[in-house]
Amino acid sequence: IQITGSHNPPNYNGFKMVFQGRPFFGADIQGLGTMAAAGDWADGAGEVSSRDILGEYVERMLEGLAGIDDAKLNGLKVGWDNGNGAAGPALEALAARLPGEHHLLFTDVDGHFPNHHPDPTVEENLTDLRALVAAKNLDFGVAFDGDGDRIGAIDGEGRVIWGDQLLMIYAEDVLKTHQGQTIIADVKASRALFDHVAKHGGKPLMWKTGHSLIKSKMKETGSPLAGEMSGHVFFADTYYGFDDALYAGVRLLAATARLGKSVTELRGSVPDMLNTPEMRFQVDEARKFPAMAEITERLTTNPGDGVEEVNATDGVRVNTADGWWLLRASNTQDVLVARAESDSEAGLERLIAQIDEQLTLSGLERGESVGH
Repeated sequence: IQITGSHNPPNYNGFKMVFQGRPFFGADIQGLGTMAAAGDWADGAGEVSSRDILGEYVERMLEGLAGIDDAKLNGLKVGWDNGNGAAGPALEALAARLPGEHHLLFTDVDGHFPNHHPDPTVEENLTDLRALVAAKNLDFGVAFDGDGDRIGAIDGEGRVIWGDQLLMIYAEDVLKTHQGQTIIADVKASRALFDHVAKHGGKPLMWKTGHSLIKSKMKETGSPLAGEMSGHVFFADTYYGFDDALYAGVRLLAATARLGKSVTELRGSVPDMLNTPEMRFQVDEARKFPAMAEITERLTTNPGDGVEEVNATDGVRVNTADGWWLLRASNTQDVLVARAESDSEAGLERLIAQIDEQLTLSGLERGESVGH
């Protein structure tokens, strides 16, 4: 059991459970509660041991660079923004061992987050990292969230590398040795990512948002790599199939060295798509899932003009000739999440109007966006 507040404010915490190497959530936890309430447990004796694993952990991180000539890494200059999150001590120990030049920000662990909130998917939280990369003329910058399982990045020109764009870089690297294998991304990811995976010889699979759901699907498909827009990246290729942002940072160094291109070049080769940020808006908890069921029913029975496909894997993702839009219910908050992407401004406006139309038909509206 890990005690974690995840990315919530300081007054939240909870338990994140793993059972014999697999996720333990939802109905599993409810079942445990029922057994506990009934006093249905076995007697016996156990044991407790303590182990400081930081040193071993750093050694394991460095294995992410195995087989790469140090000459390709020694010239790299990288900025790291820990945002006062939990990864600070591990980052300090790791950076001291990495080849190249490394500049660290806010490694003191402070749950009040005095510098900025550690959510690397919000662009304003990358301001300090962007300034560091510019001032020191660095190749790229990496940022973490509060508990060190989500990664954000910017290239040498200060452009954000969003979660699906990072996954494009990782996929290109991983598919060199895993041709024909499945690469998983959540329903919020760009169409450009799925196209990129196919182009490099992988099988793209769109799956439900949520780390437990993604990890379970990886096991089922034998996928070497998966990721979410939120910056969770799961490496099963020479790692354990879970989302570790420090390891993802190391693998970005590895990718740039193995692909023989700078992170700025890799980011520059990503096709320009026009997309909305993730729009999250409050909906009454009792209305959240029924409204999504109504919308899904309407779109699957009567998709309307211009709709090529309605994918109901997780909410609804509606594909058209020039883009797509998504509407889904959050697993953890009383919000609906929307996103749209197109290759033109007019297309994007039309797709957002389709989202609003569906919300209106269910008596809802896309209000002020709320935090993650």
